[in-house]
Amino acid sequence: MADVKPVKAGWVNVFRPWTLHGAVVPVIIGGAVALKDDGFVWWLFIMIVVCGCLLQSAANILNTYGDFVKGTDTVENETRSPELVTGTLTPKKVLTVGLLCLGIVALCGLVFIWHTGWEMLLFGLFGIGGASLYTVGMSYKYLGLGQIGCFLCMGLLMPVGTYYTMADAWSWEPVILGLPNAFMITAVLCGNELRDYDEDRKANVGTLCGRMSYGSARKLYLIENLMGFAILAAIVAVGYAHWACLLAFAALWDAKRLYDNMLRAPEDPGCNRLLVPRAFTLNWHFGVLLTAGYLIAVYLL
Repeated sequence: MADVKPVKAGWVNVFRPWTLHGAVVPVIIGGAVALKDDGFVWWLFIMIVVCGCLLQSAANILNTYGDFVKGTDTVENETRSPELVTGTLTPKKVLTVGLLCLGIVALCGLVFIWHTGWEMLLFGLFGIGGASLYTVGMSYKYLGLGQIGCFLCMGLLMPVGTYYTMADAWSWEPVILGLPNAFMITAVLCGNELRDYDEDRKANVGTLCGRMSYGSARKLYLIENLMGFAILAAIVAVGYAHWACLLAFAALWDAKRLYDNMLRAPEDPGCNRLLVPRAFTLNWHFGVLLTAGYLIAVYLL
């Protein structure tokens, strides 16, 4: 049985820094393409990484706030986000910090607009909207649209926005190269919904997985985690990406561990808890290896 470690209530759990790979991977993909096209600007790249991490943090923080306000997080399921239900933190403080993260991103956005143009305002609005409205406001998580929002905002918008901000030009390459990662980062959220399947169904949360049978949700989780390999193989086969990008296939070992864990998750609470970390690891390793292979092809082959 996998070990189930208790969650320690506090700001670290609210920020969830272990999720920041979701912001870093799409940015380095977009940055790698910009580097190849001689559009890389190092100080802008650093700002984009910071803003991506702040957006991810804001989404995590406001998710804690939104789920508590809506009654999804309770004392009975405090192991997920215990900060507010146990009184460790107050809703006002959590909301304030989440909005502060968004405010810093908005200020940085002024620099992006100054450097690139007013079209950056659209990227900013989509990014801030995606982070803030997940469980607050329209709460698209509760409409079953969380995974779609993740796919679009984190999977596609971030690599494209990174490239556009630095290169001041449109290119399909960050879209296509970012597509495998888009499925994998969405699989992380799918793992979250699958992990919380029973609790979310009882609370009528209405996530995408919660609207399916448990078996169908497991299949979706597996498909989203493996789709990136198929897409990468396809774009290499048609010559759109260099064969060196296949270095990312070394992450198949992580995929094997993820699959084995998924099979045990229904009966093992520890494995159920690991549905998300296993997807984290696969996404991180795949994305870094893909970017490394891309840069090897550009500069060494």
